[in-house]
Amino acid sequence: MPPCMWACCNRLTGCIPYPTWSLYQSMSWMRSHPAFFVRCAEVVPSPCCGEALSVIGSRKRKLVDEGGDCRLLVIRRLRCKGCRKIHHELPDCVVPYKRYESACVEQVVSESEVPSTVAADDATLRRWKIWFREQTVYLLGCLKSIAIRFHQDPVEKTSVPSQSAHHPIGHVVGDASGWLARIVRPVANSNLWLHTRSACLSTPALR
Repeated sequence: MPPCMWACCNRLTGCIPYPTWSLYQSMSWMRSHPAFFVRCAEVVPSPCCGEALSVIGSRKRKLVDEGGDCRLLVIRRLRCKGCRKIHHELPDCVVPYKRYESACVEQVVSESEVPSTVAADDATLRRWKIWFREQTVYLLGCLKSIAIRFHQDPVEKTSVPSQSAHHPIGHVVGDASGWLARIVRPVANSNLWLHTRSACLSTPALR
C-alpha cells in the first residue's frame, strides 16, 4: 500500500507515516511566519493510476495544535505524469479537511471520560463528534474492502454491543494512541476518503 497521503485537486487520496516524511523549519523562507516544509522520503506513485509523480510547486497549509497554536506547513504539489491530476502531499498528523492535528480530533471523538483539553470552541467539538459518528459505518466498510483487496482476513464484527462510535473502529485498528491516523492512512491511500460537505458546496444550498 502506498505510504503517502495525497490530496487530488480537492480530494484526498493518500498518507505518509512518520518515519518516511521530514518536517523541518525554515526561517529564511518566511522570517515573520516560520514555516515547516513537508517532504516524503520515499518515491510513491500516483494513488489514482499508479503512474509517476513530478513536483510542480508547493502550497501553505495551516495546522492547529492542542493548545490552539497555529503552525504553517508547506506541502508539495505534484502532478501525475499519466492522468495529469494534481496531488498534495500531507503528513499523517493531518486529518483531511480538518484544521486541527489528528491527535486533537482523536482525543475528542474518542468520547473518553476525561474532559478534552483541545483549545477549540464547543461548536467545533460537536461537529467533530457528529462527523465521526456519521462516517463510522463508511470507514469500517472501507477498511474491510481494503483488507479483502490485499488478500487479508477482514476483522469479524464484535459480538459485544457498541457503547460509542469509536468502539467498532477500535476493534479494527486498536485503541492505542494514533488510531485515527491508522484509519486515515489506508482509506486515503486507496482514494476512498470523502469530501466534507463544506468542501463540496460552492454555492448556498437551495431550500
